[in-house]
Amino acid sequence: MDQSGVTAEARKNPWGSVGPAAPTCPLTEVMSEQLATQLDEENSSFSAVSSPEVDLLLEDGPDTTSDLMLAQMLQMQFDREFDDQLRREERKFNGDSKVSISFENYRMVHPYEDSDSSEDEVDWQDTRHDPYRADKPQTTPRRGFSGKGKNITTKHDEVTCGRKNTARMDNFAPEVQVGDGLGMDLKLSNQVFNSLKQHCYSEQRRSARLHEKKEHSTAEQAVDPRTRLLMYKMVNAGVLENINGCISTGKESVVFHADGGRLEEQPVPGEVVLKVFKTTLNEFKNRDRYIKDDYRFKDRFSKLNPRKVIRLWAEKEMHNLSRMKKAGIPVPDVVLLKKHILVMSFIGKDHIPAPKLKDAMLSSEDMKTAYYQVLQLMQQLYQECHLVHADLSEYNMLWYQEKVWLIDVSQSVEPTHPHGLEFLFRDCRNVSTFFQKRGVAEAMSVYELFNAVTGLNVPVGAEDEADFMSEIVALEKRNEDHIQKRGKKTFPVTSEDGGPPLKPDTDD
Repeated sequence: MDQSGVTAEARKNPWGSVGPAAPTCPLTEVMSEQLATQLDEENSSFSAVSSPEVDLLLEDGPDTTSDLMLAQMLQMQFDREFDDQLRREERKFNGDSKVSISFENYRMVHPYEDSDSSEDEVDWQDTRHDPYRADKPQTTPRRGFSGKGKNITTKHDEVTCGRKNTARMDNFAPEVQVGDGLGMDLKLSNQVFNSLKQHCYSEQRRSARLHEKKEHSTAEQAVDPRTRLLMYKMVNAGVLENINGCISTGKESVVFHADGGRLEEQPVPGEVVLKVFKTTLNEFKNRDRYIKDDYRFKDRFSKLNPRKVIRLWAEKEMHNLSRMKKAGIPVPDVVLLKKHILVMSFIGKDHIPAPKLKDAMLSSEDMKTAYYQVLQLMQQLYQECHLVHADLSEYNMLWYQEKVWLIDVSQSVEPTHPHGLEFLFRDCRNVSTFFQKRGVAEAMSVYELFNAVTGLNVPVGAEDEADFMSEIVALEKRNEDHIQKRGKKTFPVTSEDGGPPLKPDTDD
């Protein structure tokens, strides 16, 4: 083939063969009706032919010589492949989450534009043009109103504000179920929306506060993580076989029942209780006077932070129980003290605790016997142990094996305490009132009981409580002056009470 043939073939028109040019005609013939009809027919036949650009786009074969058209076709194919890869990344990123992230803004060809994509159906969850999604309320222009004349609408319009408030409910916390208010065209007034907003805010704060309290403090029938770890260590060391559950709760402690194990220093009873003092400081705000004015712990109390006062409270109960046990008073045996957990023997049998004196079903003879036992216990406690219970009532006395047992002695103080005699007078009032209500004729009055326990023989006179209390306060003042002059030493940790082993706080 010669050079001229190659040149002719290279210059071939890609749009097809070109017909001969139309003959020229004068201007007068342009306005003729016959020529107008002929031109209209030619135009109609030309419009019926499809666009060459569209044909080339839909044509599978690469038979074209236009570099621009090839580049456009390749770019279109690249965009489709990029969008397919973006869809796969989007599905992998979202997974099964209820809240999905859309990559629509990064697509090169949108689903409604790409009819020949690999996915025939459009995933409306991945687009902003969801036909089933309710339209959000229109925003008010900056000037504050829209419309003219009587159709003017301000930003304070009731319907507009109601729809805006419904849309703003989407900003509530995820745990608040707001429903599909926009889809139902719900209109909330400002008063209702503000109430809901305040309620959600209060619930969030309350939930956070409760969570923090449960995680960092011993709550009722529950323990914080540090207390749980201490209990686990006792089980792991063999001191306890297992912990069965909570048997009692109080203002300052939670009591658990457990099965005893073994201890090197002393035998462990088969059934024991764990008295876990609550680590919340609220319960000890008004009870610090039982420690800070106690001469046994006065100096140590002033050097401790509020958290360690709770441990000192548990230690104080251990020493009081040991002193009462040496005097022969029926109290639980102390097994072990570890920080704010006190392990004691269980007063009861087969996981059933002994009833409190207020709940015990006693006959008149047994109630009379219980009264004389309590009178003897109070005298022993004051005269031999040199202690005042300071919270003695039918709630802190158990009836077991035909005997009265004393419990909850953490607040017990010595008679030399600045308010020791006042605490004793309160105990006498509780005991005297209880047994008199139960029909014990031999029960003494509160004044007679106080003199019988202390042996002070404070003059009763006309039994005026104010005069009697003034005599008690005068005795306390003289006693306090005497103690200060004598310079009584504070109570050491290793005392003569012979208490159980104190586990060192190595993990503080």
